[in-house]
Amino acid sequence: MKTGQIVIEQKSKYGFDKTVQLLTATAEKFEWKVPFVHDLQQSLAKSGKTVKPVKVIEICKPQYSGKMLELNDERIISVMMPCRISVYEKDDGKTYIGLVNMAELVSSLPAKMASVMRAASEETLEIVQAVV
Repeated sequence: MKTGQIVIEQKSKYGFDKTVQLLTATAEKFEWKVPFVHDLQQSLAKSGKTVKPVKVIEICKPQYSGKMLELNDERIISVMMPCRISVYEKDDGKTYIGLVNMAELVSSLPAKMASVMRAASEETLEIVQAVV
């Protein structure tokens, strides 16, 4: 990962469906909740658009989100919740994982917000490491 990189992309060593399944299972092992998995390929097909497989996995860990949402001024960070991990195929037939590097993105936020978001980001990257 490059310094200053806001969006991280890594190639999965597994196929598309297996990557989604492993990320979901690994997130749950880390005690993250998986409230929803968005199937963007399916959603776009309903509008007549054809795209390669893309799923966005929403993950949330109350240990982190609670610290942010219980405080008045920090509640604004809710626009970045839940955390998301994207799984998609490219023209090369390989499966990739994309996610926002929250640790980098929050560097200008107040210390408490940045600390919680960095911790969440580091743990999310650990989840992704299970499939790359």
